[in-house]
Amino acid sequence: MRHRSLILLTSVLTTGALTLTACGSRDEGKSGGGDTNAGGTTVVIGVDAPLTGSLSALGMGIKNSADLAIQIANKNKEVPGVTFKMEALDDQAVPATGKANATKLVGMKDVLGVVGPLNSGVSQSMQADFARANLTQISPANTSPSLSQGDNWGKGEKKRPFPTYFRTATTDVIQGKFAANYLFKDAGKKKVFVVNDKQTYGAGLAAIFSDEFKRLGGQVVGTDSVTVKETDFSSTATKIKGSGADSVYFGGQYPEGGLLSDQIKKAGAKIPTMGGDALYDPEFIKASGESNDGDLATSVGYPIEKLPNAKKFIEDYKAAGYKEAYSAYGGYSYDAVWSIIQAVKAVVADNGGKVPSDARAKVTQAMAKVSFDGVTGTISYDEFGDTTNKQLTVYTVKNGAWTDLKSETFKD
Repeated sequence: MRHRSLILLTSVLTTGALTLTACGSRDEGKSGGGDTNAGGTTVVIGVDAPLTGSLSALGMGIKNSADLAIQIANKNKEVPGVTFKMEALDDQAVPATGKANATKLVGMKDVLGVVGPLNSGVSQSMQADFARANLTQISPANTSPSLSQGDNWGKGEKKRPFPTYFRTATTDVIQGKFAANYLFKDAGKKKVFVVNDKQTYGAGLAAIFSDEFKRLGGQVVGTDSVTVKETDFSSTATKIKGSGADSVYFGGQYPEGGLLSDQIKKAGAKIPTMGGDALYDPEFIKASGESNDGDLATSVGYPIEKLPNAKKFIEDYKAAGYKEAYSAYGGYSYDAVWSIIQAVKAVVADNGGKVPSDARAKVTQAMAKVSFDGVTGTISYDEFGDTTNKQLTVYTVKNGAWTDLKSETFKD
């Protein structure tokens, strides 16, 4: 999931002092934010991600990038009279914990938007709580189509379940088909063995990939599932070795994906393992004792390091001194926070320079009209709250590191 410039919107705001309202307090934010505007109104942006546990590399990248966006907004006085602060909560990639975090954030009157979570399954547990409170939720990483288009999206019956839900990452409908097209047409693989981790993200992505691969003329020679936090995949590796597959597609995340790739190769099947954006992380490579060279992953957007417009984000992140990398979703997290900030900016401008008492509902309405050039490309949202940015990239492991192979705008 990847990146473009920090060109800020230039809409003119009324510069009168902001008054204290029910949705803003005087500098009582919990954490983050850097420079502040003394005497102004504080608006809190919540962040929910796995900050501990096996997925913390991704979660900390989300948190740090959100913090960076808030620091820059405050430094530049992006919304005159408003100081943004961050309230970051750890969901440990557990739906029940995410729901508890949603309840906490809803109860904080200064929170006008929430960025996160990482996992689609966690998001399912949070959406209804945010919707009841008219509180904007925007994920930098969720890819399950049902979150924005409803459970019957696969039947062509698309209906947005929650008007408060947005995302800066594209859906698995796009990613799964893109992966299948690359593996079949570009890599020339015709017989794939498909494995998933039985989670919302992994199972959904694997199903979309499989349908498209078969539609193209490829053969799914076998399927299996594994359990999250499992470490012994020898039985699955043996099945793959005996199937005659020339490739493996894994719907899941890097802790299990790295081990699966390792054990497939140890079983004697010297074939590539491919997966989605949750595999595209250095930790996938570290999880495997065997060489991962030739393994593949898709991620949305173009490689951030190769985009001239993303140069400032990379420089600012490095200068901020974060210990962790911005990782796969850093740019998406930055753009998610900036979307909320731009929505707040528009709401304040429309209310004579004041944060209105119904700011949460107004911010959600304003989110639908947000548009700017961000780290990951042109940021705007369609009628389902999905990003309009459909750019994707295929990466491969080469000499022990991820290297981009092909980037394009995918048209369904």
